[in-house]
Amino acid sequence: MCFELDSHPPVTPIAGAAVSHEDLLLESADGTRFAAFAALPDGAPAAGIVVLPDVRGLYGFYEELALRFAERGYAAVAIDYFGRTAGAGKRDDGFEYAEHVAQTTPEGIRADVAAAVAHLRGLGIERVLAVGFCFGGRHAWLAAADGHGLAGAVGFYGMPGVRNGQPGAEQRAGELEAPLLALMAGDDHAIGADQVEAFEAALREAGAEHEVVTYPGAPHSFFDRRQEDFAAESEDAWQRTLAFIERHR
Repeated sequence: MCFELDSHPPVTPIAGAAVSHEDLLLESADGTRFAAFAALPDGAPAAGIVVLPDVRGLYGFYEELALRFAERGYAAVAIDYFGRTAGAGKRDDGFEYAEHVAQTTPEGIRADVAAAVAHLRGLGIERVLAVGFCFGGRHAWLAAADGHGLAGAVGFYGMPGVRNGQPGAEQRAGELEAPLLALMAGDDHAIGADQVEAFEAALREAGAEHEVVTYPGAPHSFFDRRQEDFAAESEDAWQRTLAFIERHR
């Protein structure tokens, strides 16, 4: 599990920012309907952001994060992963996400990301980036190798290597079509320093444009308002994310 359901992004809302938002029902090329949440700025968006949640799928943390992006001039769509197995309706706090995570496939997530990218491009947005966390961080990087034409991908503490027999961005470094930003936790319970080093080495060898930042002592899921001890790390990660988007939008 990444964030608790009552967690919030450690990003201060911009008072008075004019944004709109709506629940969406998107459809993938394979006919799957899945839930999404869209937040739009007032005026022409500077870029589009596909927000890829952690293992819980779409819930309040990511809806709030989409709003924070919209306040800064970006159109954001946060997606759910479980349309194929759990449907597209709203879920309560007791949702047993683990059994649905186990049923996801790289092909299914690729198709759902494609639908979100198409939705943003349908709004007239040419430059689209992916930003993901944990499970979503991994898939944000993979999205940069999946032919979506992304302008960039940001992953917070994603697993970069092989997982459940499936290659990660480390193994697919030669297929990457967009720059990557990796924001890693130095005290991650699941991703060790050796894995991060192997990831960065693969990116260098492939000639992929990238930046890998590790926050010493920070735990997995440090990007959370409740993690007060890591507020400085969260602020730095957020500013790096915005700067990356600005460079590549």
